[in-house]
This record gives sequence, structure tokens and C-alpha cells, in this order.
Amino acid sequence: MALERAQSFISEQEYLQGELIAELRHEYIDGQVFAMAGTSRNHNLLVSNCVQRIANHLQASPCMTFSSEIKVKAGRCFFYPDVMVVCDDEQGDDYYTDKPTLIIEVLSKSTRRLDKTTKPAAYKTLPSLREYVLIEQDHVEVELFRRSQNWFAEHYFLGDSFNLESIGLTVNVTDLYQRVDNEDMRDYQQQLAQQAG
Repeated sequence: MALERAQSFISEQEYLQGELIAELRHEYIDGQVFAMAGTSRNHNLLVSNCVQRIANHLQASPCMTFSSEIKVKAGRCFFYPDVMVVCDDEQGDDYYTDKPTLIIEVLSKSTRRLDKTTKPAAYKTLPSLREYVLIEQDHVEVELFRRSQNWFAEHYFLGDSFNLESIGLTVNVTDLYQRVDNEDMRDYQQQLAQQAG
């Protein structure tokens, strides 16, 4: 989601109170508030595909899956991750957590810089966070960072599977991109059609 600056410096309390009545969602970075713009069809499909697989997998566990509506507090920032899993936050706030286990962001041109710089720097300060995943929507690529690997990036493409160790789930990249319309997926569908014909 694209971010646009909405206002100059405000306190965390002012921000949290404002979000309860705001028509648009905002993210908060070191006292500055940024309005969040809408998302594309591909973005929504990728978020839905992630949530569906993760929520189904975690159905009988104490972990909860959230998409885009619950904030994460990291230092002096509040963000709305595209997908988040929280496994241990019994005393948590109704509107945000500071104990995510897994965070997934779907990249777009307008958010790529924030998702690759500011957000991971803030997220990595959270002791509970075990994995951070970036998913491209304009081509097929998944970038996975693990605390256990000192946040070293692993890259996955069409035909690959990757393991979310934090929740014990193996995800097939092709399944994750089901119904997403980008050049990689169009080429893949064409190859499947040729093989079938």
C-alpha cells in the first residue's frame, strides 16, 4: 500500500486515538503519520492466498493470523503488515501487537523502499519475530529472512517450495501465486497449456 504523509509530528497516543475514528488507515513512523492508499488485485490475491494457507494450517493451534487490519508496534513505529501471525500475546491490545512471530509484506512500487529498509530494521528489534517475508507482485519471487539465519535473505521462484519454520508450514511458490496475473505467471500458464496440448 502506498503511503502519503498526512500530518506533522504527533504523539503515539494521539495516533492510536486517531486510528480508532479514521476512515483511512495510517502508519506511524517516529512521530509522523502516513496515510495508506489502496492496493491492486494482484496484491489482494497474494495476501488472500497467504492468509488462507496459513490460517488453515494454524486452525488448531494457539497462533492467530491477521491481514492488514491489526497494527504491529516496533519501537517508535506502528505498521499494518499485509499478513501477520501472533502466537503469544494473551495480554495484548485489541488494535496492535508487539509480539509477532511471522510478518509478510507484499511489495509494490510505492512501498518497496519502506518494506525493504525502514520496516525490516524496526521489525528485527522485536524479540518474538522469527521470520520476515517479502513477496513480489509484478513478478514471481519470494524473499525470506530468518532470525535463526541472522536475517540472511533466501530467494524462491516458480517451482520452488519454502518452509516457514516459525509456524511449521511448507509453501509452494506456484500455489502462492495462484490466479495472480503477471508476466511470469502468464508464461507459466502458457507452458502448461503447451505441455497439455
